[in-house]
Amino acid sequence: MNIIIVGSGAVAAELTSYIKDHNKHVDREHRLDILGYLDSEENVQKYWAKYKLEKPVLASVDTYEVKEDVFFILGISNIPFREKMMTALKAKGGRVVGFTHYNSIIADSATIGSGNIIYPNCIIGPNTTIGNNNLITAYSFISHDCSVGNSNFLSTAGLSGNVTIGNNNYFGIRATVLPHVSIGNDNTIQAGMIVDKDVADNAVVFHRFKEKVIAIKSPSGNE
Repeated sequence: MNIIIVGSGAVAAELTSYIKDHNKHVDREHRLDILGYLDSEENVQKYWAKYKLEKPVLASVDTYEVKEDVFFILGISNIPFREKMMTALKAKGGRVVGFTHYNSIIADSATIGSGNIIYPNCIIGPNTTIGNNNLITAYSFISHDCSVGNSNFLSTAGLSGNVTIGNNNYFGIRATVLPHVSIGNDNTIQAGMIVDKDVADNAVVFHRFKEKVIAIKSPSGNE
């Protein structure tokens, strides 16, 4: 499959690396051939050159002429911008596809929609339903009986069993949702948070205070 990665920044560079590795372990039919990248001219030196990407920036999303035999993968982390680029491509007849690295473990009973990007070493559990255009980075896990909507970003995050997630949510590094919790839409769960209560919409879940624990030695000399 011939693909073009949308964006040339950090996520695009990660995708490039993972796709190259993926291609070494699968047969020809399942390989992805990267033709290049779509990005604005000012980002060529800012991002493309920084990550030393081999294939060229072909054009911007606005100026690229869509070809019938080419598919697109969204190498962008910003949720609203991902949606904007996807909408622009589809309006021109572009076909956005997903990518799942070969060594992620996905249960046979899981149902996964279109356009999802699943990095290496992820685990998707039994009877889990995942919508469209989610970005799930390395070592994330989505346990059994979870329901995940569209356009969520899990950054090495984890969903325990029977968790329900809506759309357009961002989960920071090592954020974990405990079993049977429901999270709505357009929320930001900051890195390291453990979510043990339902979250509605448009919320930011974060550490209000940082606590420092100091070990004090007892009179006997034991801590």
